[in-house]
Amino acid sequence: MAVIRVRKLPVDPGPAAWNALLPERAAAVALDAHITSDWLIIGAGFAGLAAARRLSQLCPADRITVLDAARVAEGPAGRNSGFMIDLPHDLSSQDYGGALAQDRQLTADNRHAISFAADMAQEYGLDGATFARSGKINGAATAKGDRHNRSYAAHLDALGEPYEMLDADGMRALTGTRYYQSGLFTPGTAMIQPAAFMRGVAAGLGSNRVQIFENSPVLELSRQGSWTARTPEGSVRAPKVILAVNGHLNSFGFLQNRLIHVFTYASMTRALTQSEVKALGGKALWALTPADPVGTTVRRIAGAGGDRIIIRNRFTYDPGMEVDAARMARVARDHDRAFRARFPMLPGVEMAYRWGGRLCLSRNNVGVLGELEAGLYAACCQNGLGTTRGMLSGMLAAELATGTPSTRLTRALAAPQPTRLPPFMKLGANAYLKWQEARAGAEL
Repeated sequence: MAVIRVRKLPVDPGPAAWNALLPERAAAVALDAHITSDWLIIGAGFAGLAAARRLSQLCPADRITVLDAARVAEGPAGRNSGFMIDLPHDLSSQDYGGALAQDRQLTADNRHAISFAADMAQEYGLDGATFARSGKINGAATAKGDRHNRSYAAHLDALGEPYEMLDADGMRALTGTRYYQSGLFTPGTAMIQPAAFMRGVAAGLGSNRVQIFENSPVLELSRQGSWTARTPEGSVRAPKVILAVNGHLNSFGFLQNRLIHVFTYASMTRALTQSEVKALGGKALWALTPADPVGTTVRRIAGAGGDRIIIRNRFTYDPGMEVDAARMARVARDHDRAFRARFPMLPGVEMAYRWGGRLCLSRNNVGVLGELEAGLYAACCQNGLGTTRGMLSGMLAAELATGTPSTRLTRALAAPQPTRLPPFMKLGANAYLKWQEARAGAEL
């Protein structure tokens, strides 16, 4: 009998701010019984819920069970900045670009995942504040960033993709700040309120033969014919299991020394007053990624939670998948500096929430999709793009497990495994990240 004892459970620093903006919900339903199911999915993030929905389409009479260690939208899926990006966006590159043929395939795959998300948004009645194909801007704060944007624009020309270049006045009219020299707008990104999206999808799936148990971490997986997942108060027995746990695949004993565990960090302001909104100017809704991949992402939101600004920057390599309060305090100072530099017209605005989110990358920028053992499948390692790549990997894992062929699945299965990490990875990775941040200059 195969037995997998889970070595570590998820630890998420700070509050899930997007979730805090939403109304209170009913108490979590944790697994407290011993049940059987046709399918078990471990993880209720983008990959896990996409897998659940795809299985419900392919096997509409089957029972599908989803287990999550926390509440839906409290983990990484509810902590990202809400960009479902369609175009190439390689965080390890200098300007997000790549080879043309590869980028065309990547863009098609990303759009397939975004369309899948759009279908769920429509089916489950999610509003435009939760999911909208509103596009995003690459903002350049420096001459170097502007060169990156123009290089990326040339790459988009070669791909035949539409975009709009904005000058400094255009960026100020949009964002209200003089900080940016230029911007590159692309229309295909979908912007989501990540917690509202995850909660809405989970609620929609719950009416379609899908049971989701929260606060139900898997402590052990064993196989004797079928698989059995043991939680603190119950268990699930199922013939097929999909692991949608991203970097915590290592905690289940797989791909040791091949996954890179990174945290990134965000802060969200309190709601702006009417006078502060007037002083800021610009548009009420916009979303900006930095021209330099290690720079500062900025998003302005409005709605029931108030008019707010989100700042995201800093990446740290943390193989233990935890960060301490001292790290959070240092990052908070960096966020405050980035906010003040961009929004000097808002001197009294403070941050209401600060949090960190886990990413999983590989050295060769590939994910983990496949059958790990008989009846045990993985949809993990999203390389920092959990919204689109997580959605896609969950869909493909469901198709693989049900024997549903596609050229997209064939191509994904042909990808190599993540390469091994070198010795002294922690020292080298954090030194490299600090060097990259120093090179980013005012983009950070």
